Amino acid sequence: MPLLSIKNCFLAAVCLIATSLLPLTTATARDLRIAYEVEPATLDIYEQLSESVLQLSHLSFDPLIRWTRELGFENRLASGYQRLNPTTLRFNLRKGVRFHSGNPMTAADFKWTFERLKASFDFKVIFDSFVELKVIDEYTIDLVTRDPYPLTLHAATYLFPMDSKFYSGTDTNGNDKSAILKNSDSFASTNLSGTGPFRVVSRDPGVKTVFQRFEDYWDKRSAGNVDRIVFTPIKDEANRINALLAGEVDFIAPISSDFLDRIRSAGNVELVTMPGTRIITFQMNQQRRPEFRDQRVRMAIVHAVNNEAIVQGIMQGFATPAGQYSPEGYLGYDPRLKPRFDLKLARQLMQDAGYPEGFDVTMMAPRNRYVNDERIAAAVAEMLSKINIKVDLQTVPKAQYWPAFDDRKADIMMLGWRSDTGDSANFYEFLAMTPDQSTGMGSYNAGNYSSDFVDQNTVLANSETDPDRRARILREIESRIYQDAGFIPLHWQNLAWAARKGVNIEPIVNALNLPYLGDLVVD
Repeated sequence: MPLLSIKNCFLAAVCLIATSLLPLTTATARDLRIAYEVEPATLDIYEQLSESVLQLSHLSFDPLIRWTRELGFENRLASGYQRLNPTTLRFNLRKGVRFHSGNPMTAADFKWTFERLKASFDFKVIFDSFVELKVIDEYTIDLVTRDPYPLTLHAATYLFPMDSKFYSGTDTNGNDKSAILKNSDSFASTNLSGTGPFRVVSRDPGVKTVFQRFEDYWDKRSAGNVDRIVFTPIKDEANRINALLAGEVDFIAPISSDFLDRIRSAGNVELVTMPGTRIITFQMNQQRRPEFRDQRVRMAIVHAVNNEAIVQGIMQGFATPAGQYSPEGYLGYDPRLKPRFDLKLARQLMQDAGYPEGFDVTMMAPRNRYVNDERIAAAVAEMLSKINIKVDLQTVPKAQYWPAFDDRKADIMMLGWRSDTGDSANFYEFLAMTPDQSTGMGSYNAGNYSSDFVDQNTVLANSETDPDRRARILREIESRIYQDAGFIPLHWQNLAWAARKGVNIEPIVNALNLPYLGDLVVD
């Protein structure tokens, strides 16, 4: 059964240029042509914690359990689970599941994957509370936490077993196949063998990836009937919309507010929208800039940014202004923590801090990663000029942005974040806790914001199983970050997808923006 190797990919038959799109091959009833803004940067599902890689995970792998559209849980590779004691959850595994390589899936693959993801800089934070994945027998595992942990099932949605036999040993160059290497051509980043509904048959990064339905896929109850997926990244939104309306692709995302009316008025496509939980932020690097260590300066910047104007003007109302990390409905959400634009107060705070004449800063943002990201960054830079902070703004493509973000290349950096666990604590673990290389906490805290209160209470919240007490702790953390002006909150993005009529996307999309394409029905 063929497996993917990038080095053996065939040359793409379709080339996209900024000004035009060549027609794609005619689709059959069970072909699906997808155009997203970005593609996964890697095939290694534990190399990078990003939305595009998680979407790949659900396409070519399967988790123990997954989120439902109603944000509950449903079994996938787990046939059932039961709590044995406050720190141990036992999972029974499905039998007869095979990887794309033909290797059978067993508990040993979960054990191997668990050990590997615990070494992943991006993923080890999610599993920090777990001390062991214990193999009971070939189809039974126990997930064991250090202390009682309220989010075991949430974390289990990230446990996608990898094919341990396929990824073990060395490649033709003598390199470890299991190595997790960011921004590299490692074996795991260029080869794939999962249990999911689609296997990768060819990949030309930046041009096209082709998926084929896995003939031995275990889920025979799924109504999904797509046989082949051709994924083409189209960064320019206008080109993406035009391709859909012209019938050159079948399914696109994301869609900004600029194009919603055009899609609604088209007779051959359907639009699906819903509120989202991804917050768009800027982080102020206190390590690079001593001015940002002064709470008054950070507070001045937060008060200088007009969230509502960005939402109404740039996002055209298709977003919700944010004053805190947690969206409404999360345990940490506090309705009192509102956006606080006040230019007069912002100028006074700069005066009080000793910077009436302001200072110069560098700012970086991605281009075509978040909805209207470049325009938002330019607007924020203009708003900061009102308090005499002169911004040297650089926007770069996504592929260049993440290495720059990892290296903290600018004084102020944009970041969008959706809680990986559907819980407030995830925001704090990754974005607000003091950066710690050994634990991975604060790994996306590009501002180097640090608070003992936030650190200690986030750990406390992760061992509190009483919902009311836990909610109180999370709200206190959110309030402290708000008082400290620990970051610049902008808004929570809304979500939109569109597809040609007959491609029934509504049942398979969700607020997590993880479409379950294995279940997609095409008329």
